[in-house]
Amino acid sequence: MASTRLVVAASARFVLAPSLLSADFADLAGAIRAVEDGGAEALHLDVMDGHFVPNITFGPALVKAVRARTRLPLDVHLMLTDPLQYIPDFARAGGDTLTFHIESSSAPPRVLERIRAEGKHPGIALRPKTPLSAVEPFLPAVEEVLVMTVEPGFSGQLFHPEVVPKIAQARKGLDRLGSAATLAVDGGVTAETIGPAAQAGATFFVCGNSVFSPDHSPQEGLARLREGFRKAMDGAVR
Repeated sequence: MASTRLVVAASARFVLAPSLLSADFADLAGAIRAVEDGGAEALHLDVMDGHFVPNITFGPALVKAVRARTRLPLDVHLMLTDPLQYIPDFARAGGDTLTFHIESSSAPPRVLERIRAEGKHPGIALRPKTPLSAVEPFLPAVEEVLVMTVEPGFSGQLFHPEVVPKIAQARKGLDRLGSAATLAVDGGVTAETIGPAAQAGATFFVCGNSVFSPDHSPQEGLARLREGFRKAMDGAVR
């Protein structure tokens, strides 16, 4: 299947990407159908190796299974010590955007080159405490910048508001370059926290427990996030 572009039109500037890490693993097909019905624009898959972060999650086989059940773009977040080694596997499995961490041991130019060679969209991620300057040399070569608003490794964490200025800094950097890259945030995105991130310039929101919750349906969770975004952006232009 051809890789699907994640960047949205400037007029939309808003993508919700439910994270399947927060879904019911026993019914991922049902979770995918639910968020599709709720209007999700992409799916986010957190790949963890137990070394770069203290958790183990998805491998290429699961990404392949998800790819077979949806036409939504797959945003694959590689929280791996050596992402370069696994790029071909996740590309063949059906990931559309492959995002690796600047803090990994792989040389960023080689990772970016390999992602491009596989016909996929390259993204680069950074932890909350990593300064934006660490990724600035690579901004012209990426199609997604993922600013972590929690420490990577586990779902259900609270949004770190001190990261908001870095989101704004990333927005300014991409705009200076004239880049159409997606500016994504991941971690603790709720109807309350989506506003500050959106006002700072984020356009792509990874959402986990705010979508997959025993308290409401995924469709309701997505609707609440959209309403939080709308209120924040309406207030920003008043």
